[in-house]
Amino acid sequence: MADPLIRTLAELPFHVSGRYPKSVLVRRCVGASTVDRSSRELFDEVRDLSLGLQGLGVVAGDRVAILSDSRPEWTITDLAILTAGAVTVPVYASLPAGQAGYILGHSGARVVVAADESQVAKVRQEWPRLPALETIVIMDAGDGGPDNELTLTDVMDQGHQRLITENGLGREYKERAQAIQPDSLATIIYTSGTTGPPKGVMLSHHNFVANFTDLDEVVSITEDDTGLSFLPLSHVYERMVLYLYLYKGATIAFAEAFETLGRDMQMVRPTIMTGVPRAYEKLRARIVDGVAVASRFRQGLFAWAFGVGHAAATARLAGGEPDALTRMQWSLADRWVLSKIRARTGGRLRFVCSGGAPLGRDVAEFLFAIGLPVLEGYGLTETSPALTATPLDRPKLGSVGPALASVKLRIADDGEVLARGPNVMVGYHEDPEATAATIRDGWLHTGDIGRIDKDGYLSITDRKKELIVTAAGKNVAPQPMEALLKRDPVVAEAVLIGDRRPFISALLVPDLSILIQRLSADASGARLEELVGRDDVRAIFVPIVERANAELANFEQIKTFALLPTEFSVAGGELTPTLKVKRRVVEERWQDAIARLYRKRVAHDD
Repeated sequence: MADPLIRTLAELPFHVSGRYPKSVLVRRCVGASTVDRSSRELFDEVRDLSLGLQGLGVVAGDRVAILSDSRPEWTITDLAILTAGAVTVPVYASLPAGQAGYILGHSGARVVVAADESQVAKVRQEWPRLPALETIVIMDAGDGGPDNELTLTDVMDQGHQRLITENGLGREYKERAQAIQPDSLATIIYTSGTTGPPKGVMLSHHNFVANFTDLDEVVSITEDDTGLSFLPLSHVYERMVLYLYLYKGATIAFAEAFETLGRDMQMVRPTIMTGVPRAYEKLRARIVDGVAVASRFRQGLFAWAFGVGHAAATARLAGGEPDALTRMQWSLADRWVLSKIRARTGGRLRFVCSGGAPLGRDVAEFLFAIGLPVLEGYGLTETSPALTATPLDRPKLGSVGPALASVKLRIADDGEVLARGPNVMVGYHEDPEATAATIRDGWLHTGDIGRIDKDGYLSITDRKKELIVTAAGKNVAPQPMEALLKRDPVVAEAVLIGDRRPFISALLVPDLSILIQRLSADASGARLEELVGRDDVRAIFVPIVERANAELANFEQIKTFALLPTEFSVAGGELTPTLKVKRRVVEERWQDAIARLYRKRVAHDD
C-alpha cells in the first residue's frame, strides 16, 4: 500500500479543498436540475457545522447520530462530526422507531441529526428512554422547535458566527482536526446479527483510510470522474466509496431517489457508479423490456449486437482478445446498438461497481456484453468494508477478486474465510465477548465459506452465518423475525427466504391442532395437506404476517408467504437433534414452492 496523502478522515475536507479546488464537487439531483456545491462551499459548510456542534457541547469522543436518507447534508454532517473529533453513528432512515431508538441508546448518542419531521418523530417517541440524548438537529425544517430541537441551518449559522467573532477559531479548528490520531474512533455502525440485538461495529480513522487507499491502487479514479451515489450512506460500502471520491477529487452526484436513477443518469452523466446486484438486475430488465416492445427488426438487430458483444466479452474475460471478425462486427454492433443502450446511462460510464451481495453471473455477463465492465468486491462492515476487489484489467467472473494490498486472507480448515489487515475493526461496542469470538489469534472470522484459486482470487461459496443478504445488499437477521411470526402459536415453524433475492418471503408450517381449533367450520380429522390450500386457512395467517411487518424496517418486511403441507421433523431431516431448523435442507426441499412465491409476486408487481 502506498503512503496515503492523509492520515485521518478529519483531514479530508482540507485535502479536497486544497488539492482539488473545483467549481462543482458535490451535486444533488432535484427534479430536472441539480443543486451544486464547490470544493470551497463544501469545506465552509463542514467547518461551520463542526464549530456549531462544538458550540452545542460536542467534544472529542462524543457520539453524534445521523438519521437520514443519503444526500449531500449526510456527508457534510459526517465530516463535521469527524473534524470535531466526535464519532458518527449512522442510522438507516428506514428503521422503525424502536430499532432506531436502540441504536441511539446503545451508542450513547448526545446529538442526533435527522432528515425531516418524520425522522424526528421517531426520536421524540424514543427520547424518554435515551438519557444521553440532548439535542435534535433537523436538516429539513422551518423555524425549529423547542430549545433542544434546532435546524441544521441554525447550527451552521451559530458555527459561522463563532468563526467571525472568536479570534483564531479558524486556526484552532484546523489544528484540532489535524491533531486527531489515526487510531481514534471514527464511527460505530450497527449491523444485524443472526440472534439478539444488532452489534455496533467500531471503526477507526485508520481503518477507513487504509481501505480506500488500498482500493485506490485497484480502481483508477481521477478528478475528472463523476460518481453517481444512490445507495444508503448508513451502509459502510457507499460511505467508504464517497471517502475515496473525495480523496481523489472526483465529483459526487447524489441521485434524487432510486426511482429517478434513469433520469438522473441522463442529467449528470456519471463515469462511475456503485450499486448492489438488484440495481443492475433492474437495469438489465429495463433494457430487455424495451427491446421486447420494439419492432421485429430492432429485436433482431439487438439480438445480433448482443451476441457479438457477448462473444467479444467472453474472449476478453478468458484473458485473450476477440478474433478479427468479432472485432470488426463489434465495431458495427457498438456503433449501431450498444452505444445507444449505454447512452441511457448518460453515455460516459467507464465501469460500474457491485457490492453488498453476490452478483449473478448472468447479470455480470450482460453488463460486459453491452460494454459496461463491472468491478466486484467482497467485504464486511467489520472490515471497513472491502477485503477484495476485481482488477478491471483481469476480471474473473464467479470470483470477487484477489485480496487488497494490505489484506491477508486464508481459508480455515472448515472452509471459513479468515482475514487480517489494517482495515479490520477495533471491535464491537460494549461487547468484548462478541469481539473475542470474531477476532481470534489476530484473524477476523468472516462467517463466509470460500476458496482461493491459484491466482489468489477468492470465491464465496456459502455462508456460515445465517444472515440473509438480499439482492439489494440489505442484511436481514432471520431468527428475530421468525420469532415474531412464531409468537402466534398457530405458527409451528417459520423460515425466512430472501438471500440474493429481491425481497423477503416466508415458509410457514401451521400447528395442525391449533389451526383446527381456529377454523369456523368443522375440520376435525383433516390433514394439514388438505387445509393449507384453503382461502379461510390462509386468511388466518395474513394478520400474523402483518403484525410482524409492523415491527420491521421496510427492507425486512415479508412480502409474501407459503403454507407448507407437512410438519418439520428430525426424522424428515428438516430439524437437528436439538430441534433447530436446517435452513438449507428446507430451502432445497421446498425450492419449487419458493420459486412459485417469487414468480407470483413478480407477476403481481408487474
